[in-house]
Amino acid sequence: MNGAFHSETLAVFLAVLDTGSFSAAARRLGRVPSAVSMAIANLEAELALELFDRRGREPKPTAQARALEPQVRLLMSQLQQLNTQALELSQGLETRLTLVIAPELQSTPWVRPLQGLTREYPSLEVQIITAPQTDALSLLHQGGAQLALVFERPAADGRESFQEVGRETLVAVIARQHPLLQDVSVTGKLKDTQLRPLRQVMVGSRSQDDTWRSGSPFCVSSEHYWRVDHPEIAVQLVLAGLGWAWLPRACVQPYINGQLLVELPMENFTNGEELWIDLVWSRERPLGLGARRFIALMEAQYRDQQAAAPHH
Repeated sequence: MNGAFHSETLAVFLAVLDTGSFSAAARRLGRVPSAVSMAIANLEAELALELFDRRGREPKPTAQARALEPQVRLLMSQLQQLNTQALELSQGLETRLTLVIAPELQSTPWVRPLQGLTREYPSLEVQIITAPQTDALSLLHQGGAQLALVFERPAADGRESFQEVGRETLVAVIARQHPLLQDVSVTGKLKDTQLRPLRQVMVGSRSQDDTWRSGSPFCVSSEHYWRVDHPEIAVQLVLAGLGWAWLPRACVQPYINGQLLVELPMENFTNGEELWIDLVWSRERPLGLGARRFIALMEAQYRDQQAAAPHH
């Protein structure tokens, strides 16, 4: 009985079960009927089991055959997956794809392309990490991730390649009951000089050595600030009246709708900065098949969104 089942006998056994005859199974497998009949007879001899009742016009599966069927189908499926994975690895599919996402961009549409990727490469292991933008890019350059989903950077980095995959708007928000809003001018607006003494809540790197660069979408606008590493923490601090913050509209809109937060009514600049969202990778390391396909899927999704958007 040793080695009775192997890839060929699995295929023959299932073909006869599915087609209902040796001749139909032979056509499916590209063999002659006698070869299929002989393979089943040899399998029955190895197992010491009658798998098909041959007394009628066509062979009928026995109870023993039906009992083996679920496990045989499982084994065949696993074998096909194994063969597919080996082929994909030989073609350059990485064993693991790590994507690091700036926490402000967690609600952006990156999941659907990932669904498409896993349909094409079901054996690919995927790891998703969230980290503040500076930390995300550091992880990318250190080789801890192949791709980073981040906001546009104020200056080009020669080590990076990127693909624009969307847009997000940052808005400056404050708690509706904050005392600052009582100081609006007769025009109903605030000046930046009124904002500077007020604590700003920043979403930024965990590193205390991080420096904020002028022109960055996360640059400090106030004279002092608190730093957090996740936008939801920033929201909670702002709701508590502990400061104001630049945050993605997608993150704060429910609180604005619920009249818990308001967009700061600024007199000398427009409150609302639309930024590109970039999918970034390192020029210093070759990308695997999965990473390249995910980039293409993200780009295609953004093109479809642009085509569907109303034109003014």
